Amino acid sequence: MEVLNSRMILRPGDHDRSVRFYRDVLGLAVCREFPGGTVFFLGQGYLEVSGQGDQGPSPDQVLWLQVRDLRATFDELREQAVAVLAEPEHKPWGLHEGWIADPDGMRIVLVEVPADHPIRRDTRGD
Repeated sequence: MEVLNSRMILRPGDHDRSVRFYRDVLGLAVCREFPGGTVFFLGQGYLEVSGQGDQGPSPDQVLWLQVRDLRATFDELREQAVAVLAEPEHKPWGLHEGWIADPDGMRIVLVEVPADHPIRRDTRGD
């Protein structure tokens, strides 16, 4: 299988509220809009908010977003009354992580990758 593109699709309880959250609160840029849906740029992928959901997100689903400065991002989100599920902290696997939720309760982990983390190192010469 050759994957050419990818996106995560959310079916929100309230489409307009969710679009406002991802566009205005998180500041994601709009890639495309179509009747009943909005696609956002999400780093190297896309997030589509379309249709309408009835049950809300599964607790087994998480949206992982890498940010440049986790503390500054959390400060900005607190000013906008975003639901904070877990404060930023350094994890045993070397990442800095904090958790928020979207208006439907979709759990979002915000991650900062420290400069010395293996994800950032060129290990080809090791």
